[in-house]
Amino acid sequence: MEGRRGGRASRGLLPFLALHAVNEYHRLERKPPVTAALLAANTLIYLRPEFLEAHLPTLDEVAFNPYLIVKHKDLKRFLLSAFYHVGESHLVYNMMSLLWKGIQLETSMGSTEFASMIAALLGLSQGINLLMAKALLFFFDYDKPYYSEFAVGFSGVLFAMKVVLNSQSDDYTYVHGMILPAKYAAWAELILIQMLVPNVSFLGHLGGILAGLIYLQLRDSNSASNPIAYVFRGITGAVTWPMRFLGNLFQLRRSRGFGRGTVGQRQTRRSAEIWRCIACTFDNSGYGMVCEMCGTRRGGGVPPSVPSYHSGDQDLSVDEIRRRRLERFNR
Repeated sequence: MEGRRGGRASRGLLPFLALHAVNEYHRLERKPPVTAALLAANTLIYLRPEFLEAHLPTLDEVAFNPYLIVKHKDLKRFLLSAFYHVGESHLVYNMMSLLWKGIQLETSMGSTEFASMIAALLGLSQGINLLMAKALLFFFDYDKPYYSEFAVGFSGVLFAMKVVLNSQSDDYTYVHGMILPAKYAAWAELILIQMLVPNVSFLGHLGGILAGLIYLQLRDSNSASNPIAYVFRGITGAVTWPMRFLGNLFQLRRSRGFGRGTVGQRQTRRSAEIWRCIACTFDNSGYGMVCEMCGTRRGGGVPPSVPSYHSGDQDLSVDEIRRRRLERFNR
């Protein structure tokens, strides 16, 4: 998250971001869709193409400002400010970080769980940022720069993602040239960025770290999955239900059904569940030992319980069984 600054001078970094993203996705066997959607949303909002220009609020209208959010109850600033960036380098730096963290987290936890986590981290990081700014004003009468500052950017969520990603890691990592335990990397980066990069939002980054810690605590204290994930699963199920229904209906109509088997359909179920009659090629249920179509015993032969298929003590031939069966159904 970065304080508001003017200008969007292009430095030619967006083609580099696009090339890097395409290369990363090309080498992945499973493409994480939520990460791709977040990358696309942030980039399109920054580029503001003509077909979106009339529908997107300006940066000044959505920049996170605790005073305006509290005074006007402006949820637009609370929710949308994370998806706006003040410059190309700001966008590219955040999106490169999102690409790396998102691929690892989404492929390990699944897209539904990952999407619910992002929603939770966004709400938690923005809410903690607002509460800390208000607390500094209320207890210490300290309103500048935190309560009155304007800030935008996805980095609060990225700090929270870093905490989640490194929470179970016992490895060491590099943070601007220093080797540190991975679980403390977010704290070191918070301090170093504040010292080295001007106009960054300290509370925004700190709020992201605390959001990650709270999310982990809530997740670990609840034996069930993240409850927000159930909401996303419900939405996904409702959206995809028509397609699944049509797919099942189409699959049902592809074959002509008869009894518990299918005629002329390639056997797709396990042999323990279906067996094919050698006389009439009818697929029968694995629970029966006699063909439902022609009465042939499983593995060949006619059961003694079907006397009309016998001639003396000898079983009829397969061709005779088929002929008589067809005559029976053509009556």
